[in-house]
Amino acid sequence: MRVRIAGDRGTLTIKGKTVGATRAEFEYDIPREEAEQLLDTLCQRPLIEKVRYVLRDGSHTWEIDVFEGDNAGLVVAEIELQAKTKPSRGRTGSARKSRTTRTTSTRAWSRTPIDRW
Repeated sequence: MRVRIAGDRGTLTIKGKTVGATRAEFEYDIPREEAEQLLDTLCQRPLIEKVRYVLRDGSHTWEIDVFEGDNAGLVVAEIELQAKTKPSRGRTGSARKSRTTRTTSTRAWSRTPIDRW
């Protein structure tokens, strides 16, 4: 589960188990006040602080997260693909492949921020 505040709104996201390269995600808008209450009372500390930028590149959308706080200096780019088997081409034209591991996940960074590596 993830709680996020962006501007004057809150978002609650429920994530399912990852199977292969996919997982089910359900996202709901919630009042900012409820998001703040969830963050204050139910969420594990330290909280992940970041600014998200969205870049449209042809038919793809990149989400670029610039982390702050305990993870300052970390920048992560993620792309949502239409099909799990379709490779992404970087701006240089070369195919890119990435794999998420425990040490490269937001959950891991909340438990052991990069300023403690």
